[in-house]
Amino acid sequence: MGAVTRAAFTSVRSLVVKVGSALLQEGPAAFQRIADDVASLHRQGVRTTIVSSGAVALGRPKLGLHGGGLTLEQKQAAAAAGQTLLVDAWARAFEPHGLHTAQALITLDVTEVRRRWLNARSTLNTLLDLGAIPVVNENDTVATEEIRYGDNDRLAARVAQLVGADLLVLLSDIDGLYTADPREDPEARKLTDIPEITDDILAMAGEGNAEAGVGTGGMITKLAAAQIAAQSGCATAITHGAHDTPLLKLADARHGSWFSAPSAMRIGRTSWLAGAIDPQGEVRVDAGAGKAVRDGKSLLPVGVIGVSGQFERGDAVLIVSEQGQVIGRGISAYDADDARLIGGQKTDRIEEILGYKRAAALVHADDILLS
Repeated sequence: MGAVTRAAFTSVRSLVVKVGSALLQEGPAAFQRIADDVASLHRQGVRTTIVSSGAVALGRPKLGLHGGGLTLEQKQAAAAAGQTLLVDAWARAFEPHGLHTAQALITLDVTEVRRRWLNARSTLNTLLDLGAIPVVNENDTVATEEIRYGDNDRLAARVAQLVGADLLVLLSDIDGLYTADPREDPEARKLTDIPEITDDILAMAGEGNAEAGVGTGGMITKLAAAQIAAQSGCATAITHGAHDTPLLKLADARHGSWFSAPSAMRIGRTSWLAGAIDPQGEVRVDAGAGKAVRDGKSLLPVGVIGVSGQFERGDAVLIVSEQGQVIGRGISAYDADDARLIGGQKTDRIEEILGYKRAAALVHADDILLS
């Protein structure tokens, strides 16, 4: 679809919803309110992934960690204790709708290392294909300071990139971006539609959850998340999660702040994946496959007539025509040896030849940057 804007809300087909810790302090009602909206959207064909805070907050009282800040080790312990409670709460909320949830724990290196990025994307998309609702959280139990996001707003933006989402919704305890902190300035005005995040917009950001005492983010991290999401053409909405039908109300201009993302920014996803990576090999394709790739389709093994170089799964490769012309570059779903074995073969023979099947395409369309 064209520019991803509030007016295009009904066209959204892939959605990531981030739920903040402050919101979940309300208990089961908060989980149910969001699950009801997600279920409604699911019936309309919207693939939804939830990025949920709350594990540390739920685990603290279980371990007697009351009040004050926590060390990294204490946070990890609280997360371990609270993770089961968090997952169970989401499962219970979706149970009346006949929907199943699936937990996915992610650390920073998952979205920074190409092979892990591919694995995570494949898993999340498979869960969505099977009709499940992935519930993602940072793996605080094993993360170190060096491999932590530090807040689930940025994690949610990376997950939006992973699943190719049209819209990222950050549900919080504040109804969008204001010109000043509305709790301190009665003249503060909410901005409903923001076409671009400028320096002036960034200057308006305050610590949205400073009084709540939970979570690690604030409005500034939400704006950072919106900037990350926009790089792959994903719009962002910030809204209060305590309203009835908080997701469905986003179509109404009175609710939330909406950060648009031009459709042209979708090139950012492939640039981020492949643009700065040196190709480790070359895949030569026939005329039909070359046309398909130029038309925005994935490169299937059947169209491959030659493989050169020694690359691993997740490495960048050049895609070249029979005449040697570079068509583009992309991220290979298979290593070089396996690519040679399945080259020229139909997709349904991959498992027979390799003994496993990881992906139908040798290079997915989302991972191709045309020359």
